[in-house]
Amino acid sequence: MRLRILDRLVLASVIGAMALAGPSGVALAQGHGHGQDKQKQHDKQKQQKEQKDQKAEKKQKQQDQQQAKQNKQRQRQEAQQAQQQQRQRQRQHAVEAQQAAQRDRQRRHQEAIDARQAAQRARQRQHHEAVAAKQEAQRLHAEQQARDSRQVRRARLSQARQQQLIREQQQRTTRYAVLLNERQREAERRAAQLRQQKRLRQARFHELYLDRLRQQRLAVEQARYYNYNQDPYFYEAPSYRYSYGGRYYETNQSGADLLRQALNSGYQEGLQAGQADRQDGWRADYRNSYAYQDANMGYTGFYVNQNDYNYYFREGFRRGYEDGYNSRYQYGQNVGGGKYELLAGLLGTLLNLTVLR
Repeated sequence: MRLRILDRLVLASVIGAMALAGPSGVALAQGHGHGQDKQKQHDKQKQQKEQKDQKAEKKQKQQDQQQAKQNKQRQRQEAQQAQQQQRQRQRQHAVEAQQAAQRDRQRRHQEAIDARQAAQRARQRQHHEAVAAKQEAQRLHAEQQARDSRQVRRARLSQARQQQLIREQQQRTTRYAVLLNERQREAERRAAQLRQQKRLRQARFHELYLDRLRQQRLAVEQARYYNYNQDPYFYEAPSYRYSYGGRYYETNQSGADLLRQALNSGYQEGLQAGQADRQDGWRADYRNSYAYQDANMGYTGFYVNQNDYNYYFREGFRRGYEDGYNSRYQYGQNVGGGKYELLAGLLGTLLNLTVLR
């Protein structure tokens, strides 16, 4: 303020001096005053600019502080979220581990139950087998005693009946030989089909079955040289009755033995066929097996009709196939030498022979 008053006093003195000096002095004083105003205006603008810059710098600083504060808050939130997610994962892992442990306990518990049940079923099966074997042994013993007691008084067939049986046997053998030749073509077609289906195990079983049938056909062809007079079947009276399909049939010991063989042969072949389908990964279907449809393994045309033999063979085959496909021995047993037969009790039940005298 004092400086401004002094400036005005100096300016007034200058103007007065110039007024004394004349018009030229006044003009000089006016020019000097105008220059000072411009300087003041410039200074004022500079000061305003500095103030504006300071305000902008202060505002930028405040924004930076605010941004830093927001970044710090965001980082804190992200850290909290990460910790929360980590805790959630840890809890989830703990839950999963607990569930896995529970499933493992349940599985072990179920395995223990299954093992106990399997052991119980095995004991029951062994018990049933033992009872059935005992019953079959008693039955066979009784039959043997009956045969022994009848041995001296066994009835013989009449000469006419003997000749009739021989003729029927010869005709049956002839028809059977023709049938074997006809079925050979079907067997070869089935072998090709199995190879196309890539059922290698079943194809191998089929080939072995055909080999045995070829050997069997040779035995059938030799039947024309058979000595019928030395075979008890052709001169002994029937001693057994059996039935299936609602009809009854009679035979003697030779026929009964052959029917028993049909059941066991069917079981043996069915067991191998079921194992082959399981190893090939094929669906269970015993009816589609050529051996089941043929049902002639072990039959040479003697003693019983082919239909009778086929029926009992298929009864054994079905049970053998189920055991082979399911890797078990529910219906049969290993009798040694790679040979399998039906359980004695089941064999007697299926055969269901009645002693006539």
